[in-house]
Amino acid sequence: MALSSDKSAADRARELRETLNRLNYHYYILDDPLEPDSEYDRLFRELQSLEAQYPDLLTPDSPTQRVGSPPAKEFAVSVHRQPMLSLPNAFNATDLQAFDRRVKRLLQMEEEAELPYVCELKFDGLAVNLIYDKGVLVEGATRGDGQRGENITANIKTVRDIPLALGATSHPIPDLIEVRGEVFLTYEEFKRINQEREKTGQPLFANPRNASAGSLRQLDPSVSASRRLRFFAYGIGQTTHMPATSQSELLKVFQSWRLPVNPYTVECPSISEALKYCQEWEKRKERLEYHIDGTVIKVASLDLQERLGAVSRNPRWAMAYKFAPEEVVTRVRNIAVHVGRTGALTPVAELDPVQVGGVTVSRATLHNEDEVRRKDVRVGDTVIVRRAGEVIPEVVQVVTEKRPAGAREFSMPSQCPVCGSDVVREEGEAVARCVGIACPAQTLEKIIHFASTNALDMDGFGPSVIGKLLAAGLIHDAADLFALSEEELLSLDGVKEKTAANLMDSVSAARTPPLDRLIFALGIRHVGEYVARVLAREFGTLSALAHADEQRLAVVDQVGPVIAHQVAEFFSDKHNGEFLSKLEKLGVRPVWTEAPAADERSALSGLSVVFTGTLETMTRDEAEGLARDAGAQPKSSVSKSTSLVVAGEGAGSKLEKAHELGIRVVTEQEFVQMIRPPQSSV
Repeated sequence: MALSSDKSAADRARELRETLNRLNYHYYILDDPLEPDSEYDRLFRELQSLEAQYPDLLTPDSPTQRVGSPPAKEFAVSVHRQPMLSLPNAFNATDLQAFDRRVKRLLQMEEEAELPYVCELKFDGLAVNLIYDKGVLVEGATRGDGQRGENITANIKTVRDIPLALGATSHPIPDLIEVRGEVFLTYEEFKRINQEREKTGQPLFANPRNASAGSLRQLDPSVSASRRLRFFAYGIGQTTHMPATSQSELLKVFQSWRLPVNPYTVECPSISEALKYCQEWEKRKERLEYHIDGTVIKVASLDLQERLGAVSRNPRWAMAYKFAPEEVVTRVRNIAVHVGRTGALTPVAELDPVQVGGVTVSRATLHNEDEVRRKDVRVGDTVIVRRAGEVIPEVVQVVTEKRPAGAREFSMPSQCPVCGSDVVREEGEAVARCVGIACPAQTLEKIIHFASTNALDMDGFGPSVIGKLLAAGLIHDAADLFALSEEELLSLDGVKEKTAANLMDSVSAARTPPLDRLIFALGIRHVGEYVARVLAREFGTLSALAHADEQRLAVVDQVGPVIAHQVAEFFSDKHNGEFLSKLEKLGVRPVWTEAPAADERSALSGLSVVFTGTLETMTRDEAEGLARDAGAQPKSSVSKSTSLVVAGEGAGSKLEKAHELGIRVVTEQEFVQMIRPPQSSV
């Protein structure tokens, strides 16, 4: 995508952040991926490239700075003692060779020198963190956002592969150790589970990865126990003593402690041998009884791993080699149009059902009208479809030599296929949108968003319940959720007294939402969670925000003219005003406890602040939030423009660079004193 100016780059980066955060939420929290891996990777690399080209575009809420999504509210939070990082991806030999050169440069090695690597299979399951205290399993958690995960200890203990106590051997067991690994399902067990769900009328899992995640994230551990989950250990987090000197030795120690490890791990003397391993397993993967989507290459020496450290969300010492996405040939029966929450119309190819990676595929996204034109996809065409293990595959290309006579070209409808309202496509945008404010398709998606975890967090009001409420005519928009009675809820199929009571409790709790969550819940275009928080902090009340004109909004830091136009347009719309009045009449009163704007007298006001190392009393996100509240601008890297560096335990290269540049460095305690000065004793 050609970007003509810094402004257009900022707009594109903002759009990519919001899209990737939404995809992360569906993938990690809902276990319901919206796009194939290949599309996510493409968007992620585009955002990385923009942030590298324009460092000021890097924001704390960028998906490139975090892993996954925050833990779901149904589970207690588990704070990882050492972050669970995500692996950067390689897709070919060139990427692997670049990784090898980068590692050697950081280690000050000659490029021709051979560096041993350990190569492992990359399992397609759910990453977990196991904590053993004096050899006894005391906690199990999901990866979550890399810093905090969901405490799923009761479910973890149902996985028979995972020892409840480590076996005593000649290798001393640390007093405390975090063991990292993957929980997964075999193809056979995945098939068995789906057969049982089909018999009971439950929706089928799309693939083994989703089934693994769904099995571990059950509120009833007996459901987890009924599924034959498997586990392989492959790494460690924090430990009171390092039990090995190399990755290969670590896996042998794991085996001696009765932790299962994958038998196909090998040590390679060079990156060229590692590449052979990757290429071999790309051909052999079908022979396995479980799904893998690539391999993992790690620097063999644990000491060198520690020296290399991590950058942002990724370790510098490891790389995931992703296999080419699986592709099959099928026929396009029809091209339908899906209408989303924002009114976006997405063309979807309806296909002759075909098996891809053990899953039947009958639909594939075509993204937008321009993509349909570029690929020249027509009804009746034979096409190559790529899935790569995900729920929604994509059409890669048309086999034009097999095109039948009369293959029908696609054209985006001028009226919405759901409500009949006009469809418009704004200049410079790839997406066409329905402008109908009462469009039923948008209504469903908007209410789902309004009640979702990161919006008003209305527990129990998922897509199924909301769909039933709409079908029964009990609600027509999100505000109607607050007018529901317990009797109306009990009238829904499958809703019993306890469920109805819980739903009413959710409604009651949502009547006093944090202001930023309500702003996000409104679904204003381009306003994600971070921008919603910025607006809440700036204006303090919904009324103040609603009465701010476009010029006032545009001068707010992190907002700018594009978002300002969307916000002003939203609040000036008559129907939206009626919706907000309806919320108010039904007793919805947003609250905001923070000051509307940062105190200019703050010691941090106007400063550029970088956090490095592990903080003791708060997460990195919390610290950066406090810095913003005090008028500072958190940054991810140290430069000459950095005003202050807050250094926690284990601070590395950023701290060294701060000393080199003569930048002021403070401890976490000193930072807290700066933002929360002690009260006068007078």
